[in-house]
Amino acid sequence: MKRFTLSTFFLGLLATTWFFGNNTRGIAQSSASYSGEYSGVTGNGKLKFRAIYTTSHLPPEAQTVIKGAHGGFAIDMRPGRGEIYFALKGAGIVQISSDMKTTRMLATAPEMKNTNLHNANIMIAKDGTPFLLFPGNEANQVFTTTIDGAMVHALKPPVAGTEMGHPQATDYFMGRGNFIPTDVEQLDGLMYITTGYSQLDFVLTARILSTSPFKAEWNDLAFGGRGAGPGQLGTGHGITIPPGTTRIDVADRSNSEIDRFNKGGQYLSTLKMPLGSLPCDIYYLGNYAVVGSLDGPDRTKGAPIYILENDKLVSTLMPKEDLGLKNFAHIHNAVLKRMNNKLYVIAQAWNPGDFAIFEQVTD
Repeated sequence: MKRFTLSTFFLGLLATTWFFGNNTRGIAQSSASYSGEYSGVTGNGKLKFRAIYTTSHLPPEAQTVIKGAHGGFAIDMRPGRGEIYFALKGAGIVQISSDMKTTRMLATAPEMKNTNLHNANIMIAKDGTPFLLFPGNEANQVFTTTIDGAMVHALKPPVAGTEMGHPQATDYFMGRGNFIPTDVEQLDGLMYITTGYSQLDFVLTARILSTSPFKAEWNDLAFGGRGAGPGQLGTGHGITIPPGTTRIDVADRSNSEIDRFNKGGQYLSTLKMPLGSLPCDIYYLGNYAVVGSLDGPDRTKGAPIYILENDKLVSTLMPKEDLGLKNFAHIHNAVLKRMNNKLYVIAQAWNPGDFAIFEQVTD
């Protein structure tokens, strides 16, 4: 693993001082380059990877709190973009440049900076305006910001009596049950929100009324519910809409599967993952998908990152076992990025938290 040396510290301090002196917005920036100090390869077949960046690549503010990492990534897929976003409690929103060579902290509202943001997503409004979405599992709210991190909306828990679209969900909030969002997606003006950390374990929806100013209210559509049957969720953890579709994929962590629904909440099918893998989320890029898993079938080896091609498992990355990244005992989130005809996996570990970027090894 690459080590953070004293000389690296002073170089980073010099870069940060220059940035503050030349930027009135007060956003700290960090950069690093791959030096070949990481060794080892992990994965299978044409999808083998090496680590090129770890936590030392992040701004100092992020490094100090990385062991508490408990979130996920969003990639700006608009043409000509490609920046990656995630958040860390105690530091705020981190932006990774499109070429992944630099990172910086975005100015973050205190109510978001000082709480855990359990995942991240990007929505593009009808007028082309981008927004970041963050489920605050500790704050019991879903936060919306501009692409620069300025908070524009907070969706608060449903008040008692709100019609949620399913009697069980409506009664749950009538009894003042906790709203604990774990992930959020957006499709056709609706936010789809997983609640797997609560006894509810439904996917809830909220309707976006406007984006200038940003307004949203609870909607009468809810589906899922706790259980092990078809269309039920053991722990509805991550939620994903595959690009170009209207399908809702929910990472059912406890049942080691990905449950699929249409946008009206009707159950479609289940994609089984290896038994005991506890998938946290799924992310799609073309015919590929990546699944970060909280555990693996062999828990002595650390957690796997699975890569699927057309829903078939084709490669298993073992950051702890193969690369010696000791903090990768559990994977909380992973996303895929393509650049210069190579695939990259950006991943976050949990308990303890850690961060790494893996580059595809090509002949």
